[in-house]
Amino acid sequence: MPIPLLVAGICVLLLLYALLVLTLPLNLRGERRQVVIPQGTPFKGVVRILDEGGLLRSPMGFHLMARLMGVTERVQAGEYELSTTMPPAVILRKLVTGDVMKYRITIPEGYTVRQIALRLQELGIIEDQEQFLSLTFSPDFAAGLGIGAKSIEGYLFPDTYLLPKGVSPIEIIKTMVGKFKQVYGPDCEHRAAELGMTDREVVILASIIEKETGVSEERPLISAVFHNRLKRGIPLCSDPTVIYGIPSFDGNLRKRDLERKTPYNTYLKRGLPPGPIANPGRSSLLAALYPAPVQYLYFVSRNDGSHYFSTTLREHNEAVWQYQQGGRRAAH
Repeated sequence: MPIPLLVAGICVLLLLYALLVLTLPLNLRGERRQVVIPQGTPFKGVVRILDEGGLLRSPMGFHLMARLMGVTERVQAGEYELSTTMPPAVILRKLVTGDVMKYRITIPEGYTVRQIALRLQELGIIEDQEQFLSLTFSPDFAAGLGIGAKSIEGYLFPDTYLLPKGVSPIEIIKTMVGKFKQVYGPDCEHRAAELGMTDREVVILASIIEKETGVSEERPLISAVFHNRLKRGIPLCSDPTVIYGIPSFDGNLRKRDLERKTPYNTYLKRGLPPGPIANPGRSSLLAALYPAPVQYLYFVSRNDGSHYFSTTLREHNEAVWQYQQGGRRAAH
């Protein structure tokens, strides 16, 4: 065979091989595979992971294709959901673009930063909650996000997020703070100024409202009680603030706890505590900005999740007797 024909034949075979590698999936049964590419994995390791996951017809061809495309250094770490019906080129594109699996993670209203960190760790979104916490309690990091405070407590907006496993705590925090800023926009800032409050004071008050009741309709009433007390210089006497100031709270609030001197004991200190005690949702933020037009100064739990509100101390004491009957303290 003449050499030119031989070369042409080899080129045709190489072209067919390339087309095979690029376009033909392993099989057409549609078997899904979940693979994890650890951070820092060399491309040979990536190929091995894919091959061991039963996703490649030709590992060598896959490697060659990536080298020819110049993307062997661009594969992104993470968890991927792939299929045996995906052509190699599609698999490679997903790895290069970082099209990783994402999970719907719901952060409940009223969670503290510590509860958020623990939840993210338990769900496998972050490996170590300590890095997350060190960032949330870093004044420098908070300042970089436009938060003039010692921590980001109060600004991690509770919502449902789509997050991949292994995402950096920095990205999670930036996403949650960004959502907070979307919700608490210029209208809220203008309303805070009308009330003579700073934005941070609104967030602090909203966090207390969030922890005081789970009944959405009550939040403007709870807000009114605290607004009225602040105006009159009456201590807020909020149990959740006391609890927040106790690092190792065991779930049982005692009389000695109410007498413990901490910056968050609003039985002993007038005014708002020094910072938020949780991360409030939209309704609590709005309640802090728009208290109900009532003169209530007190409320007591009805022991069914709702509260009885009073204007005078006499009425309040009667309500305490009626609903608490000497039981666990839940009055304010």
